[in-house]
Amino acid sequence: MPATFSTRTFTRPGPARIITRPGPARTAAGFAIAAIVLFGLAPAVLSDFRLGLLGKFLCFAIVAVGIGLAWGRGGMLTLGQGVFFGLGAYIMAMHLKISDAQLRGDTVPDFMQIAGIRELPAYWTPFASPAVTLLAILIVPALLAALLGFGVFARRVKGAYFAILSQALAAAFAILLIGQQSTGGSNGLNRFRTFFGYDLSDPVNKRMLFFIVAAILLLVVAATRQLMQSRYGELLVAVRDQEERVRFLGYDPALIKVAAYTVAAFFAGIAGAMFVPIVGIISPADVGIVPSIAFLIGVAIGGRTTLLGPVLGAVGVAWAQTTLSENFPSAWTYAQGLLFIVVVGFFPAGLAGVITLLRRRRRTTPTEPTPPTEPEPADLPEMEPVR
Repeated sequence: MPATFSTRTFTRPGPARIITRPGPARTAAGFAIAAIVLFGLAPAVLSDFRLGLLGKFLCFAIVAVGIGLAWGRGGMLTLGQGVFFGLGAYIMAMHLKISDAQLRGDTVPDFMQIAGIRELPAYWTPFASPAVTLLAILIVPALLAALLGFGVFARRVKGAYFAILSQALAAAFAILLIGQQSTGGSNGLNRFRTFFGYDLSDPVNKRMLFFIVAAILLLVVAATRQLMQSRYGELLVAVRDQEERVRFLGYDPALIKVAAYTVAAFFAGIAGAMFVPIVGIISPADVGIVPSIAFLIGVAIGGRTTLLGPVLGAVGVAWAQTTLSENFPSAWTYAQGLLFIVVVGFFPAGLAGVITLLRRRRRTTPTEPTPPTEPEPADLPEMEPVR
C-alpha cells in the first residue's frame, strides 16, 4: 500500500516546523493585484509598442511556469522547450497564413507563390479550420512530450543525459525547419494580417491579444499552484529528491515525471501560439537551442523552486535584454552570461530564494533571553517560641 507524505520538516533538533501555505484570502489578494496590474495599470501607462513587448514577455513567462514545474519541482533539466514552443507557434502561423490567403482569394500563402509552390501541402490542409488549429495547439505539443517522456523516463534516463537529449531535440527541430520551403525555411512565417477574423493592424485588437495572454498567464499560474499544493506536487518533489525510495513505496516515478513534462509542454505550446500574432513572426531562430537556454536562464534567475520566481525571472530577463540591447547591442550577451554565473554560483535558489531565506532568518532570529528572576520566598506562618 503506497505510503503517504507528511508536510512536516525537521530542519534542526527540536520541535517540528510546519510549512505554512498562503490562505485563500492571501492567494485571492495576490491574484487580484496581478489582475489590476495587467489589466488596468499596464494598458494605462504603457504605449501600444511597449504593451506589445510586455505581451511578448508574458508568453515567455508562460513557458517559464512550465519549466519551473518540471525542473524546479521535478528535477528535469528541460533544455528543449523551444520544440514545444515552436510547435504551437508554427501551427498557429500556418492557420493565419491560410486565412490571409483565403482573404486574397488565393489557394496558397504568398511566400509559397514566390517559391513556386502552387498547391497547399497535405499537412497544411487541416489547419484551415480554426477548431482543428486550436485542438492541435493543445494536443500536439503535449502528446509529443508524453511519448518522448515515457520513452525516456521509463528507461530511467535522467540528469545530464536527459538535458543533452532534450537539447539535441531542439537542435534537430530547428534544422528540420530550416530545410523546409513549405514552412518558410530560415526566414520562417511572418506578415500576418488577421487573427481569427480580427485585423492585426488595429490597435484595439492588439490590446485584445495582450489581455488574452495576460488571462492565460493567470490561469496557468493558478493551475500550477494547485498542482504544487496537491498530493501529486508532493510526489513530484519526492521523486526529485529520492526517486528510488518513491519507487520502493509503490509509485512509478516515470509516470510522475511524464505528467510534469507533458504539462510543461502544454504550457509552452499555448505560449508559442500566442507569440505569433503578438510578435508577427516565427522562425527557426525562435525555437532552437538558444531560445531554449534563454527560457531556462530566466527561470534560474527568478527562482526555479517557487511559483512566481519563474514568471518574474522570465519577464525581468526579457525586459533587460530589450532595454540593454537598445542601448548596448554588443554588451547584453556578456551581461546575461555574467548574471547567470552569479546567480548559479552564489544564489542557487534564484532571487526568489534569497527573499525567502531573508524572511526565514528574520522569523527564526532568537531574541535575547531575559535573565530568570529568583522566586520570592513564600510567606511562612509564624511559629510560637518553645517554652
